[in-house]
Amino acid sequence: MEKTPLNDKQEDLERRILYGLACEWEAACGILNAAHRRRMRPPLFSLGDMNRRWGFWNGGRREIRLSRELVLHHSWDSVREVLLHEMAHQVAGEVLGASDETAHGPSFREACALLRANPRACEGYPALDELGSEEHAGPDDRVMIRVRKLMALAESPNRHEAEIAMAKACQLIERHNLDLLARGEPREFHSLFLGAPALRHGREDYLLALLIQDFYFVRGIWVSAFVLHRGRMGRVLEISGTAQNVRMAAYVHDFVRNFSHCQWTAYNRARGLGRHRRRDFAVGILEGFRSRLESMGSERREARETRQAVVRAEDPELAGYFAWRHPRTAAVRGAVCSLDRKVLQDGREIGKALVIHKGIEKTESRGRLLPGG
Repeated sequence: MEKTPLNDKQEDLERRILYGLACEWEAACGILNAAHRRRMRPPLFSLGDMNRRWGFWNGGRREIRLSRELVLHHSWDSVREVLLHEMAHQVAGEVLGASDETAHGPSFREACALLRANPRACEGYPALDELGSEEHAGPDDRVMIRVRKLMALAESPNRHEAEIAMAKACQLIERHNLDLLARGEPREFHSLFLGAPALRHGREDYLLALLIQDFYFVRGIWVSAFVLHRGRMGRVLEISGTAQNVRMAAYVHDFVRNFSHCQWTAYNRARGLGRHRRRDFAVGILEGFRSRLESMGSERREARETRQAVVRAEDPELAGYFAWRHPRTAAVRGAVCSLDRKVLQDGREIGKALVIHKGIEKTESRGRLLPGG
């Protein structure tokens, strides 16, 4: 069967993707101990049209091949998850000396633990950016379906009705997670990127990351990731939590960013302010929205007359997963920048009125990598 030739734009994109895979492979080796790292040799990387498979490790050719469908039509963290899975096959064979085992035998499972790789990220497993979607919904997703319905009601032009719907959605998410904590049932956790990897991030990005972590039952950390359009490693926010919580957090993250962008466009139409003031405005929106969420949480706690349910409830099982996934972490401090207090305050007032509602499903940062595919 003759392969369809690639156009120049796709060929250039695929070359950058292959280079990115090599960079991610090198970064992933950093989690291995020194003895294991010395035995790891860079493999060949290739892309192919693969029937229902996301990736493949060919030990004889020392090649990691990923699905062209995966790398062009799914998010970069989905690609990384499959890459780590195929790296685990490499570690099992070349480092742990697996022999006379099935493909997913004991050595492979040990390699997955060493790399923090998902042993199921192979044929038939949904891509990371599909987790929590209605297409792959499970029995525990009924609460999230109810939340989506409430968020749809929050689109009401009647501000009072919209605010009530958003408050009920927040209350439902909180009660659901606190019930899970109280029952102590084992849960499965996932990690995914919010936004796109970049070389630099503004103050508003860090404030939004803290807001998502504080109010939406996930843990966040800034990790290294390949920046496709710049051809080098940068950083991106990675969150961890249950499939339902990480998808909800991703939705809110993208919604707030889009809201801030649209509001800034309207606010700045007749002012002609620069990018620094845009950041002040975005910071103000986030501060205003945080104060609103804190106020809603206080009202719910007063209504229940109990201190058992707090928005920032600690989840020891999630904390354990997070510590396993990121055994070495470090704190960083950013520079303090000057602010325009007027622009900041205007943003705060708009943020206090922000209502999260159903209106976006997927953003460009988490969609396909091939433009106009």
